[in-house]
Amino acid sequence: MNVMAPPGSRNSVESRLIEEGVLQGQKNITVLDGGFATQLGCHVEEPIDGDVLWSARFLATNPQAVIDTHLDFLRAGSDVIMTNTYQASVPAFMEYLKLSEEESFNLIKSAVQLARTACDRFLEEYPDSTRPKPKIAGSVGPYGASLHDASEYTGSYAKTTPVEVMREWHRPRIQALVEGGVDILALETIPCRVEAEMLIELIKEYPQVKAWLTFSCRQDGKSIAYGENFQDTVRRCYDLNPQQLVAVGINCLAPRVIEPLITGLNKNRVNKPVPLIVYPNSGETYKVDLGWIDREKCEPLDSYIQNWLNLGVSWVGGCCRTYAADISRIRNEVTKWQQKQANIDKNEQVIPNGDRT
Repeated sequence: MNVMAPPGSRNSVESRLIEEGVLQGQKNITVLDGGFATQLGCHVEEPIDGDVLWSARFLATNPQAVIDTHLDFLRAGSDVIMTNTYQASVPAFMEYLKLSEEESFNLIKSAVQLARTACDRFLEEYPDSTRPKPKIAGSVGPYGASLHDASEYTGSYAKTTPVEVMREWHRPRIQALVEGGVDILALETIPCRVEAEMLIELIKEYPQVKAWLTFSCRQDGKSIAYGENFQDTVRRCYDLNPQQLVAVGINCLAPRVIEPLITGLNKNRVNKPVPLIVYPNSGETYKVDLGWIDREKCEPLDSYIQNWLNLGVSWVGGCCRTYAADISRIRNEVTKWQQKQANIDKNEQVIPNGDRT
C-alpha cells in the first residue's frame, strides 16, 4: 500500500511544479498597485476615460489628486506604485497641454516626485511598518497609446510604424523617468514583439536601471495582442536582457485568461526560470459610447491569486478598473499563500526510500 505523506509535506502537484521551475524562490511576492485612472476617479470630478491624455493630464491640472491616489494604493498594501505616465509623452504634452518641449519633459519627471511625495507621507503615517520601503516604477505605455485608437490592444501599428519611430518616441520619456529617479521601469501593455525587443535594447542605454515587461494579450490564452506566441515571446525577451529584466508577463487582460498563458511557461527552465508578473484588469469591457460594462459578469480578481502564485508569479497587482480595495484583497491572498508555504517548509519531512510497503 502507499504511505500517506506526512502533514505539511509537498503533495504531487507541488512536486511537479518544482520540477517545472516554479514554486522556487517565490515566497518573496511583490504586490503592485491597481488601476491609476480608476482610483483617481475617487478624487476628481473631471472626466478621465476617453481623454487623449487620460490620467496623465492631472499631472498638470491636479497634482494633489495624483499624490492622494498613490497614497490610497500604499495604504492598501502596495509594495510598488507606478507613476502616472502611461499616456504621457513629450509630443502629447506639447500638443494637448500647449507646453514647450522642455516643460513637457519636466512634467514627466515631476510624476516621479509626486510618487516620491506619496511614499514619504506613507512612511510618516506608518513609521513602524515592517513592510519594505515602497518602490516607484516608471510607467512606460506602448507607442499605440499615443494613437488614441486602442491599438495597444491589437498592435496593428507594428505593420506601418518603423521601429526607429517608436524608439525615438520612447527615448525621452524613459530618459525623464530615469532622471526623475524611478527605482524600476514598467514597460507595460506592449502588444507586439518588435516594440518589446526595441525597448529591451533601449534600456541597455541605462544599465543601472531594472525593468519589468508586460504584454497585452488576446483572449485565446496563447497569443500576445499582435498574434505572436506569448510563451515563446516571453522566453525570448527575457533571454535578451536577464540582467535588467526583473519579470516578464501580462497586464490589462481579464483574470480568467491569465492561467492558460502562464501554465508551463518555465517547464524545462529549472535553472533559468522567467520571473513572472501579472496585473490584470477587472474583466470588464470598455465601450466608447457606454464606458465600462459587464462588471456583474466578473469574478473577483483576488479569487485567482493563489493559483497564479502556485504557477510561479512573483509580482502581482491590478490594472484598469481595479481599486485600492482590490489591492487590499490581493495583499490578503498573498499573505495567506506565504503563510501556507512557510508552514509547508516548517513541517516538511522526508520519507526514507525504504519506508514503503
